[in-house]
Amino acid sequence: MTEKEYRSSIEAILFAAGDPVDIKRLSEVLELPESAVQTQLDILIDEYAQMERGITIIRLNNSCQMVSVKQFAPQVRKAMDLRRNIPLSQAAMEVLAVIAYNQPVTKSFVEQVRGVDCSGVIGSLTTKGLIEEKGRLELPGRPLLYGTTDHFLRCFSIRTLDELPPIPKDEDKGDRGKQLSIFENEGEGDDHSADAPASGAEDTVSGTVEDIVADAVEGT
Repeated sequence: MTEKEYRSSIEAILFAAGDPVDIKRLSEVLELPESAVQTQLDILIDEYAQMERGITIIRLNNSCQMVSVKQFAPQVRKAMDLRRNIPLSQAAMEVLAVIAYNQPVTKSFVEQVRGVDCSGVIGSLTTKGLIEEKGRLELPGRPLLYGTTDHFLRCFSIRTLDELPPIPKDEDKGDRGKQLSIFENEGEGDDHSADAPASGAEDTVSGTVEDIVADAVEGT
């Protein structure tokens, strides 16, 4: 096939799928290296932008998806009789921020950071497709681990978690909030520290959760 035919094939696959498609899967189907698929995707995205089309292709981690352009969302919503999503509550935004910056984490870890029960909020975020189960922690009881989804990336208009705004440093925050360590309660009472993520265990969340959420929203 020619390069144009490869791009047309990618368009057809993404249009038919509707949901995100792994670039690895496209590579297998088209019998092209993943780097070549990436190149054809870049060309397609540029073509859509230059032609001011109503659709485009977005990247989500190692997958891609065909979507409508954001500026036409009101018309799409009206045509399909879609209701505008209810904004997330402050509590939901706080839980989402804790999970996004520390994933994968358990419910106990989130509750340790926020100081309140988060069962309902986690259930709601799961139903909305913003977070999902990422396995279980290898500890007694094997608690569930949670992390964000591709839908989360799409809602915040970012391609990967690396594009999340950096967590403010203590020296930048002054006395606006205290440092929340994922090992804050280590050795005290119930061992909540065991619920911390396996990777990046030395990291801390600086400042209040509200600060982190605010920074995340400003970066979208």
